[in-house]
Amino acid sequence: MPLSPLPLRRIRRPWRLFFILTGVVLVVIVGGAAFAGWTISRVADAQLVKIPSAFPAPSLRPTVAPSVTAQNGGTPQNILLLGSDTRGSIGDTINNLKGQRSDTIMVVHVSADRSEVNVMSIMRDSWVPIPGHGEAKINAALSWGGVPLAVQTVESLLGTRIDHVAVVDFAGFQTLTNAVGGITVDNPIAFDPIHLKGQHFTKGPVHLTGVQALAFVRERYAFADGDFQRVRNQQLVITAIANKIMSADTLTSLPKLSALFTAVTSYVAVDEGLTAEYLAGLGLELRDTQSVRFFTMPTQGTGTSSDGQSIVNVDWATLSTVQHDFQNDTLQDFQPERQTMQ
Repeated sequence: MPLSPLPLRRIRRPWRLFFILTGVVLVVIVGGAAFAGWTISRVADAQLVKIPSAFPAPSLRPTVAPSVTAQNGGTPQNILLLGSDTRGSIGDTINNLKGQRSDTIMVVHVSADRSEVNVMSIMRDSWVPIPGHGEAKINAALSWGGVPLAVQTVESLLGTRIDHVAVVDFAGFQTLTNAVGGITVDNPIAFDPIHLKGQHFTKGPVHLTGVQALAFVRERYAFADGDFQRVRNQQLVITAIANKIMSADTLTSLPKLSALFTAVTSYVAVDEGLTAEYLAGLGLELRDTQSVRFFTMPTQGTGTSSDGQSIVNVDWATLSTVQHDFQNDTLQDFQPERQTMQ
């Protein structure tokens, strides 16, 4: 898909986003309140890896903002998604997260009236204050303090509370791509991935197997725009997998949905409150929402820290608008610009 002037990608039907990024939970969302959905829901909650004590102490969290309640009785929801290139068991990863850095950071904001879903990507090298550690790259928070410090850092950055958190292993891209029989993406830039020697991705439509999809979303060194282009490519693959999963022959086949669930269980961990029942209900509430909007947290290009690290500079002036919109459930009013290294 050719890049648009703005870094926005929209996925029709918002539960597709959760289907991909939280793996097994996608099955439950599609199932909704149907009997089959509830059956899978019970299995999902039994097999999903749970993150113990995922949140910081209440005294370390932002004050709860004045309640925004829609006519339908809903309240805004913020879900933090952390992607980690661990190449191992998600269970082992959760037990050793203080040695892992988050390669992908996204905050999903669901409006109180369920009419809008916005997904903000945060560049992993963004130079921000990390509570108790001074300024550093934001992805260091997971390594230094596990999920609680990652949550606390994002909450401090946005001035609003995170309601739920999920950790997804990059290897899930490979497994899920194979499970749907491969995907096709419209590659905007030809490149040779360093993670898959001998492979060349041409510009234009490219069919990807699981191994190729994993190499596609990992690559950053081949691009003049570095990690910024990698984020765009990740969104391309997420969209392609979502479209494949949401095809009629998959959605109407319980065996296929169950197989997808089984394929990705090992790659997702969630906080104890992010249950399959919760996501099934959320998916049902979002059934009439038309799209999901992706954008990247405002930045001012790249630079160098005082200790010589290559970093991404945050555009704090514009971020203040984003903070206000997160806190007041008005994120749909924010008009993002394309983020680049320059």
